[in-house]
Amino acid sequence: MDNPVVVVGGAGRVGRLIAQRLLDRGERVWAIGRTDRSDRWPLPPGVGFSQGDVRVPHTLAGPLGTCSALVYCVEPGTDEDGPNRPETTMYQGVRNVLAAATADGGRPHVVLVSQLHVTHRGHPLNAYGRLLDWRRAGEEAVRGSGLPYTVVRPGWLVDDQSAGERVRLEQGDRGIGLVSRTDAAEACVRALYAEAARGVTFELFNEPGAPLADWGRAFAELEPDRVAVA
Repeated sequence: MDNPVVVVGGAGRVGRLIAQRLLDRGERVWAIGRTDRSDRWPLPPGVGFSQGDVRVPHTLAGPLGTCSALVYCVEPGTDEDGPNRPETTMYQGVRNVLAAATADGGRPHVVLVSQLHVTHRGHPLNAYGRLLDWRRAGEEAVRGSGLPYTVVRPGWLVDDQSAGERVRLEQGDRGIGLVSRTDAAEACVRALYAEAARGVTFELFNEPGAPLADWGRAFAELEPDRVAVA
């Protein structure tokens, strides 16, 4: 890509994996986060870092204004009140990042990492600061932005391949299962390079079987989003 790819939340566990895969493809990569977490999870060498908070718009200026693409993989808060409630990270934060990325006329491809069950308002997860409602609102902000986008809804994230090596893409928010952080990161990066991955929302799971050989075909089999996505 002509300009850097920005990973918002790039110092997190999935964010670092995304950053490394982008580096492996020869991209210039910039991470934005509240801290670089170098004491626990160092950023890959070669990744630039800017300290920024998605809840504070003026901290987001800089790399976002000139990026070719961005991946939003911020970890949500679950408080009922205060700055760590999901509304601030999963909705307002998404809007702040979109505004910063388009302030100078930019039109980056946006990959938003959401989660399964966002359409299930009665799910127990929604008791944590309306987590699912605000995740869904963030998705809708991305869909309504007019930018090229992909929404990825991973299953329950794990650090291994205990559920299997194969990746399964679904739609409709009906499935349940595990997916490795490695495969979640791979899906985000692959989506940036596949035209068929634009304008779609999908869930992501692992299952027994051989690793996915053709991501392009898997994306092409997905249905494009409508105005309202189930």
